[in-house]
Amino acid sequence: MDERAFSSLVDYLEKIPAVNALISTGVDEQGYWWVKFQINIDHSLAWHTVQELGCVINYISLNERLPTVFYPVSPAPYLNGGPSDFLSWIIEAKDKSFRPGTLMKWLEGRLPQPVDDLEQWNSD
Repeated sequence: MDERAFSSLVDYLEKIPAVNALISTGVDEQGYWWVKFQINIDHSLAWHTVQELGCVINYISLNERLPTVFYPVSPAPYLNGGPSDFLSWIIEAKDKSFRPGTLMKWLEGRLPQPVDDLEQWNSD
């Protein structure tokens, strides 16, 4: 899988409030893909972004689970620094046939629309 396979997902993620534009992608030795990025924890919609992504990617419904997981990762904070600089988020596929563009379509259909319009996000 080359970088073009990730382009629609990366382009979409870059539009989500609080997601920093530096997004890395890759495929592991078994052929499972991943996407890694940071969320600006000082953004007013940071936790809404985490909640929305977690809902769709990890647990859209009891009967419609996607073959993906979304979770935080960090190097040792006592050696490196705090979450503003070192907390990242990973999306991993758990099915080789599930493509990044397919995840983008699931996100697009379930996140606020348009995704980059801050007024569409619940900011309670």
